[in-house]
Amino acid sequence: MKAHLALFGLLAVALVFAASANAASRPRVLAIHFSLEINPVTQDYVNHQLDRAQKDHYDAAVILLDTPGGLSSSMEAIYKKELASKIPVIVYIAPKGGAAASAGVFVSEAADVLAMAPDTNIGSSTPIDQSGGNLGSDLRRKVINHFAAKLRALAADHGRNAAWADKAVRKASNLTEKQALRINVIDVLAPDLPTLLNRIDGRVTIPNHYRLHTANAQITYVGPSFFTRFLNVLIDPNLITLLFLAGIAGIAYEVFHPGVVLPGALGGVALVTALFGFSVLPISWAGLALLILGIALLVIDAHVTSHGALTVSGLIAFVIGALMLFRNAPSPYHANAWLVVSIAIVLGSAWLFAMTKAVQVRRSPVSVGPQTIVGEIGEFRGDGQVFVRGELWRAKAPEGLALKRGQKVRVDNVEPGLVLDVEPLEPAEQATVS
Repeated sequence: MKAHLALFGLLAVALVFAASANAASRPRVLAIHFSLEINPVTQDYVNHQLDRAQKDHYDAAVILLDTPGGLSSSMEAIYKKELASKIPVIVYIAPKGGAAASAGVFVSEAADVLAMAPDTNIGSSTPIDQSGGNLGSDLRRKVINHFAAKLRALAADHGRNAAWADKAVRKASNLTEKQALRINVIDVLAPDLPTLLNRIDGRVTIPNHYRLHTANAQITYVGPSFFTRFLNVLIDPNLITLLFLAGIAGIAYEVFHPGVVLPGALGGVALVTALFGFSVLPISWAGLALLILGIALLVIDAHVTSHGALTVSGLIAFVIGALMLFRNAPSPYHANAWLVVSIAIVLGSAWLFAMTKAVQVRRSPVSVGPQTIVGEIGEFRGDGQVFVRGELWRAKAPEGLALKRGQKVRVDNVEPGLVLDVEPLEPAEQATVS
């Protein structure tokens, strides 16, 4: 019996060691989810994960790509990191329905292996301006020639169709996964990542000549952290514009109403957050100057008489500045025109209401002195005193009437010595004032 137990123990230990050895021998792949726009925030995320894959000695890194594109500067930083990687980098356009559009095509073509999932597409890399339209003729020619040459070089160096790469930039050509495979734009089709890794096992990449060891790989999936997604939200141009206005408004309120604290604190937070967005996205300094000028004119008009001229000028400067602010950034990184106009209408309406009330106050007769209390309703507090408008006054009732404590009275007159003549609002007892 003891011999049997010992034998089973040895077998169990052997199985554990075998499983450990098998796990250690399996290749390791880092799968990086990337389903956001290409910008400085997401660029840092992807490049950090590629560095991690290399540092931790993964056998390969896979970028699971689904992007509408983004900023060319961030795009170049990502594909340069791919080209410099010491381990194979695979781009897999997935999941079903995903796409590698615009700047995403450059990230794709820089990969050692480029694959697509079913029902995906790739292409449409023609550069556009900040409003989504065509560039001017001379600038358009320069920019298109520049990016067409870059994409041709990436495709040719990796043994793929350079002619189509040129069309993707010049004519915004776009392909389905089957079309892309047929004309050698991509390297392989696969329904899922494990299948892809098994299919490319043993392949030698171009131009780095990596021999891939990816069969039955142990896959570690990573995605953008909450902080990365939060920062990605903060660089929305519409949100940046709103935060900038909120910051200016909060600080201005604190300046004109010192001691309130909360508006100034929240305004400071909003302004610093907006400045973060300005530091990430390429902005037009002329647009920023116009935006600040517009706000300044609105504030000045609240303190001088311009009959609305400064307000109108300020709103015009605000609208033009907000629309120009992100003119150096491509779509979708520009402020929504309808949002900007809506903010201007709200600001204009608020200023019109405030100015109307100010004019009414200026034109109304000045009322000062104790006579302004006549007609007010108060409360009799006893000992010949009434409480009116938050103050205690000496008072007397009509002769022969006795007022009860807590009884409501109306002020009829103010006699010399600041004594109020009051009349009860309800019947009082026949007596003298107590």
